[in-house]
Amino acid sequence: MNIAEALDRNKIFFPDRDAIVYGRKTWSYQRFWEDANRAANALVSLGVRRGDKVCLFLTNGPEFLLAYYACQKLGAVCVSISSMSKADEVDYMANDCEGGVLVTEAALLSEVPARDRIPGVRTVVSIDDGAADRSWAELLATASPEFPTIAATRDDGAAIIYTSGTTGKPKGVVLTHGNVVSNTNATKYMTGMRGDDRVLCFLPVYHSFAQNFIFNAVVQASCTLVLHKKFEMEPILKSLRDNRITNWYAVPPVYILLLNHPDASAVDEALRTVRYCFSAAATMPGEVARRWKDRFGLDVNEGYGLTETTPFASYNHEFRHKEGSVGTAIMNVEIAIMDPAGSEVPRGEAGEIWIRGPNVMKEYYRKPEATLETIVDGYLRSGDIGYMDEEGYLFIVDRLKDMINAAGLKIWPREVEEVIYTHPNVRECAVIGVPHEVYGESVKAVIALRQPGTGAEEIIELCKKHLADYKAPRIVEFVAELPKNPTGKILKRELRAREQTRA
Repeated sequence: MNIAEALDRNKIFFPDRDAIVYGRKTWSYQRFWEDANRAANALVSLGVRRGDKVCLFLTNGPEFLLAYYACQKLGAVCVSISSMSKADEVDYMANDCEGGVLVTEAALLSEVPARDRIPGVRTVVSIDDGAADRSWAELLATASPEFPTIAATRDDGAAIIYTSGTTGKPKGVVLTHGNVVSNTNATKYMTGMRGDDRVLCFLPVYHSFAQNFIFNAVVQASCTLVLHKKFEMEPILKSLRDNRITNWYAVPPVYILLLNHPDASAVDEALRTVRYCFSAAATMPGEVARRWKDRFGLDVNEGYGLTETTPFASYNHEFRHKEGSVGTAIMNVEIAIMDPAGSEVPRGEAGEIWIRGPNVMKEYYRKPEATLETIVDGYLRSGDIGYMDEEGYLFIVDRLKDMINAAGLKIWPREVEEVIYTHPNVRECAVIGVPHEVYGESVKAVIALRQPGTGAEEIIELCKKHLADYKAPRIVEFVAELPKNPTGKILKRELRAREQTRA
């Protein structure tokens, strides 16, 4: 079993079909296969062998995709390093994963640490004109377009993706060939991805969602990936039109931006060929999903998962869609709701979400204690709180660490956020707990408005109308923008850190 076997099949059966579209350049599956083979031979020429770690410190681009499949073909482990990382973070991850080769680009070379800080890295390769040890273009120019894909086992490491490090240093999530092949096939099946689909991706491919749920699933489904370096409104709208995109994957803030775009007709025209929409990385507010359906006639499909589950774990089926739910467990996966002692709770009762199946990571690399704490009896402890209804549909309550404890009363931020999003002038919001000298914590809402004019009292009264008084925000702060990570997920940890600094 090897992830790259899907690419090998596509070269045989669909050699002329578009595999990658990037700007004005297009790779057919034949060319993608040949260039991935060249990249594999290039890595071998640098001394990379089966089981070695190759760090990709890159923004979105075809080189990332080619290097990824080159690693799979020769049995190396592809290590994704966020292109947002600074030198100290690159230092930590390159040393932690024991990387031997680091592939980067000119714009990021300033964040590649001095070589004495990353002594295990033998070679730094630049994909463009950056001053590195070797040039990607020169390596591929002399490499053979033939390379036999090695026979990996389902337990062989294929990729390491680092967690965001919200509770300390980032941990390297080891995903195996079995994890990725199983999960991408489930993705293809559950979402109905077809060979004639054209899938747009502007989310970072170093992240598990874009890497597996989008990119690797596209290769499994033998369809076309239209890749962008990042989200830019007008180029994305043009790409949707020009490339006849059928599958749209985004995060909630992007859905909100499109709904609020001043040129409604341009957005309508751009989405004309789209048949399938999906949202992930952060919870989609119900009000936003309803507005999207009313406006475009398209359901916003949702699922649930983590980097540690490759990432797909549950899906809200189109044939039985439940608003507010993230669906039922995908094929071959079990989901249980557990109490703190590790016993399953009755249906309808909230607890920690535990996940077991072929999608669960092998380990946190070189962190056996953290692995043992996270994987119990084959179940992955998610750290998320949820409940399951009588039909097995999962509902996310919130992150365990995001819960607000006000004088012993538990408040889940998501419940408050759902109410705030019903206000027509709210663009984005985040609810956090802030220190309170009497109650321990108090509820604060941080809100970005569509336009000025809404006051704090209006928000507080809205919440009191729909929620128990103790759940309503005591403090409301209006900001121009909320802090987000590259996938568009609102960073509540940064908001909490600001409060600590202020305190």
